[in-house]
Amino acid sequence: MAAFIARRILYSVVTLVILSGTIFLIVRLTGDPVLLMAEAGASTEDLARIRQQWGLDRSWAVQYVTFMQNALTGELGKSFNYRLPVSELYFQRLPNSLQLGLFATLISLLIGVPAGIVSAVKVNTWWDSIAKGVALLGLSIPGFWLGLVLILVFSVSLRWLPTSGAGDWRHVLMPAVALGWYFAASMLRLTRSSMLEVLGSEYIKLARLKGLPDVVVIAMHAFKNALIPVFTLAGVNLVVMVNAAVIIEVIFAWPGIGRLLYEGIFQRDFPLVQGVVILAGFMIVGINLVVDIAYAVIDPRIRLTR
Repeated sequence: MAAFIARRILYSVVTLVILSGTIFLIVRLTGDPVLLMAEAGASTEDLARIRQQWGLDRSWAVQYVTFMQNALTGELGKSFNYRLPVSELYFQRLPNSLQLGLFATLISLLIGVPAGIVSAVKVNTWWDSIAKGVALLGLSIPGFWLGLVLILVFSVSLRWLPTSGAGDWRHVLMPAVALGWYFAASMLRLTRSSMLEVLGSEYIKLARLKGLPDVVVIAMHAFKNALIPVFTLAGVNLVVMVNAAVIIEVIFAWPGIGRLLYEGIFQRDFPLVQGVVILAGFMIVGINLVVDIAYAVIDPRIRLTR
């Protein structure tokens, strides 16, 4: 078990190192941020002074080593635009993204799980066809398009919901639906396949041979076992929603991490983009690591895999 955990931790560290190097290189290929920070008509000396102030006059290799050394101590740099530590900006926006992600996850579960169960129980019927159609629409319709349609219908035409910003449940409803719709489709497909696998297992056949009603077999035996991978996926999806809902947060002007990342990219704010991506990657890799270890504890056979 110790060897398995050590191997998974090593994989996680390598993943984060690759992620840090990739995002470090990509943001620097977008252009020179000094041209955006300097005033119009700034002289060459002024531009050089700004580069020296922010450490941009050094080679990329030196900048990357400095960035990694600071990151290991929890220091992710200071935003060019906000003049505040990146970690402070991230955790200021985190509650808003958590609220949006939790609502979107709840919507995906309320749609995907019941529809997936019905699709598996009524396999090869018109119920199954409807569920497959819903899943196909969920995976095909872009979230930004759905968000714009929701704004047009419920904000512009009906005037029931606000178009943007954060506040009460009315502000979070449309962005949560637009964000959770895609994940509801993936949840439906996973629930259906998991339920079909469980319903075809030997202990379910034995329960039916004992004369137990289908409702009892499905609710008491199949349901809880089929939902183990579903709730695992829901946890991973939540982390993704919190950190990567860039387009949805921009469309609805939601003050979350995704919008913060967009602002950093648009303004070529190197420390902000690097810090947000690293923190998001750390969260996602950490969740996957915990899930891998939990599975290894539950099923010892997993420890033997590489």
